[in-house]
Amino acid sequence: MHPQRKKRLTLILFMVLGIGSAVGLLMYSLSQNINLFMTPTQIADGEAQVGRTIRAGGLVVEGSVERQQDGLGVLFKVTDGKAEVPIFYDGILPDLFREGQGIVALGKLNAEGVFQASEVLAKHDENYMPPEVKEALEQAHNDGVQDLQSARQ
Repeated sequence: MHPQRKKRLTLILFMVLGIGSAVGLLMYSLSQNINLFMTPTQIADGEAQVGRTIRAGGLVVEGSVERQQDGLGVLFKVTDGKAEVPIFYDGILPDLFREGQGIVALGKLNAEGVFQASEVLAKHDENYMPPEVKEALEQAHNDGVQDLQSARQ
């Protein structure tokens, strides 16, 4: 083999190995940072791995909020109507947090089955819709009604 071709082949081989390694490391790091969303039923059924970061969401159970006397810790339960999961959060809760309200918590499930939240987000009312979306839906509905009336004539 000609020395010039041997150099090119070696260079191409190292480039392929380098790019392959970089893509492999990138895919590995991305797979570690994915936060799956799970319902309380899925968590209660054991689908959530202990120690893996996930997002859990549901409605805060009425009468389940217990605040610690000596800190910011709060223990409450979240339900999806079928199962309840206890969540512990040590921090300041959002202003929209209250019993009966929908929340999404980011954290890990511990060995005792308590979800240790590192972040809690309170959701708006389920009936809330941004004005732009509401207008677009109304416009689409009105267009559909006009098309239906035109078709009948």
